[in-house]
Amino acid sequence: MKKLLLILAATAPLLLSGCVVSVGGDGDSHYGADWEDREYNNRKHIAKLEQDMSYESVVRKMGVADFNEMHQKDDGVYRVLFYRTQRTQDDGVTTKDECTPLVFRNGALIGWGDSAYAHI
Repeated sequence: MKKLLLILAATAPLLLSGCVVSVGGDGDSHYGADWEDREYNNRKHIAKLEQDMSYESVVRKMGVADFNEMHQKDDGVYRVLFYRTQRTQDDGVTTKDECTPLVFRNGALIGWGDSAYAHI
């Protein structure tokens, strides 16, 4: 009998162990870090951009934009890609005011930021 209890005591931790999954909105959760990492990476990539880079090379470096626009003007076709770089509201929704615009004319990067966007 003592032998059975000893075996049971030795194997109980293995049989009774479990897994705890934490789901929640506290500031320490990994969910909160995802958007921070994304914003940091976007800012880091934007800081390395150079004027006249091609649309294709920027998209290869930056990935899919959060928003994009196309404008036809007399001096060419403008394409604007918006990448999230700062959070303004903790609502889980990305809006254009949380993004940095990258402005292309005829497939070449001509500028980024609100002032470049305002020129078109």
